[in-house]
Amino acid sequence: MAKVNRSRRLRKKLHIEEFKELGFTVSWSFDEGTNEETIDNVVDQFIVEAIQANGLAYEGSGYLTWKGIICTQKLGNCTEEDRDNVTKWLESHGLKNVKTSALIDIWWDELDF
Repeated sequence: MAKVNRSRRLRKKLHIEEFKELGFTVSWSFDEGTNEETIDNVVDQFIVEAIQANGLAYEGSGYLTWKGIICTQKLGNCTEEDRDNVTKWLESHGLKNVKTSALIDIWWDELDF
């Protein structure tokens, strides 16, 4: 994005400079043959315990392999601690191939799954 002198209002609309929001991508897998009820229960538990409880939001989908992006529920930035908490939660619940990206600008960076 070209550097120009933009008004505060425009910077806010574009989510740049002081209005930039940081988040991260996440992916994980269930074991082959995991039944649908187990998947639903684990994903529901993940959203309640690791996401909502920490003021985060998750947008993603999957079946045996899940991919998505995590950001804050309110305007703001995720932290390295948020990334660590999500990773630890997923790993402690027996999920495989857990990967989280570095913190990224959720409005302008390319998503890396």
